[in-house]
Amino acid sequence: MRTALPLGFAILLALTGQFALTAALATEPALALAFNDAQLKWGPCPSFMPEGCETAVLHGDPAKKNADVLFKVPAGAVIPRHWHTSAERMVLLSGELQVIYDGQSAATLTPGMYAYGPAKLPHKATCNKGASCVLFIAFESPVDATPDSGIAK
Repeated sequence: MRTALPLGFAILLALTGQFALTAALATEPALALAFNDAQLKWGPCPSFMPEGCETAVLHGDPAKKNADVLFKVPAGAVIPRHWHTSAERMVLLSGELQVIYDGQSAATLTPGMYAYGPAKLPHKATCNKGASCVLFIAFESPVDATPDSGIAK
């Protein structure tokens, strides 16, 4: 013989399960850092990037999905044409960065501006003179940068 649960009890069970799932997922601490925070560990960029280029991991593992990084180049640096396996979601934090994606007009980013770069679309950039450029980048796929010496399309 089958016994029906009262509707209120069934809803309570469902909500309890949702709260338990939410608590289980929230196992990592919240994080808040400035791009000049002393806690950041800056490391080198790939060898084809300009001298003085550095990256810092803010959150996640760059070898896995969904990593957030900072990318820093000195004022006047030219970032050669390259592409990424992942799409990039970016916000410029300092400096002024001129970015050109193949087949598109140049965009000049100033601090606070958001930019989106599609996966595998070659691009190049120049950090204008005056201040170093620091760019926040959220990667969907593992972090990579592949040089592309081909002719821009």
